Amino acid sequence: MALKKANPTSPGTRQLIMVDRSGLWKGKPEKSLTEGKTRTGGRNNYGRITSWQRGGGHKQRYRVIDWKRNKAGVEGTVERIEYDPNRTAFIALISYSDGEKSYIIAPQRLSTGDKVMSGEGADIKPGNAMPLKNMPIGTIIHNIELRPGKGGQMARAAGAYAQLVGRDQGYAQVKLASGELRVVRQECIATVGAVSNPDHMNTNKGKAGRNRWLGKRPSVRGVAMNPVDHPLGGGEGRTSGGRHPVTPWGKPTKGYRTRKNKSTDKYIIRRRKK
Repeated sequence: MALKKANPTSPGTRQLIMVDRSGLWKGKPEKSLTEGKTRTGGRNNYGRITSWQRGGGHKQRYRVIDWKRNKAGVEGTVERIEYDPNRTAFIALISYSDGEKSYIIAPQRLSTGDKVMSGEGADIKPGNAMPLKNMPIGTIIHNIELRPGKGGQMARAAGAYAQLVGRDQGYAQVKLASGELRVVRQECIATVGAVSNPDHMNTNKGKAGRNRWLGKRPSVRGVAMNPVDHPLGGGEGRTSGGRHPVTPWGKPTKGYRTRKNKSTDKYIIRRRKK
């Protein structure tokens, strides 16, 4: 998909750069594969705001995605490529030879009418899913499982991908886009190819209202607040903060490590940060 620039007929379209979605399905989604979706507005069960800058947004229906790809040996045909309001990537509607339908994350270079398959005997081509032990070294992959049978968790956003770089003692070494090198069991399933919609990162929303449609409310700088609301707030006149950047709850930000899960440290060979 290419980018398209709007004709500047108003201030909101002057900077607007969007992804050209003319090649996508223009109808409604497959109803059997959708669910109702409720919004919290950033509030918890007491009605108190626990996530800032959330609220509003267009009503959405959730598309049920097949993360596990466990229909081994059953060939599927891509019926259409669709827009999904719940994620940055596009999704593909797959119709299997046994009559079942499912949505998957659409990889790049997958188009209507293509055949996809999962399982150990699948070919190495975009959209096919198989265990990491059946892939050649150097394969570009996405939707990678962290535990066998749990479903894909890594490399699912628009344009994301990882690379299989090695194998060792029952584990596969995967290099992520961030530069992190980690190992997962070779029995874990991944999908060949990079995720669709790589131009998502080059878009410009053009106006604040377009963010409000997504449910994102305005973000206020800490230095513009009062001392009761933020550690960087207050001061006579305009101030620049007076301390290292912190969250509203005093934790350092911009580079401070918050990872606490020591039980999975052994699976990370090289951190994304030195």
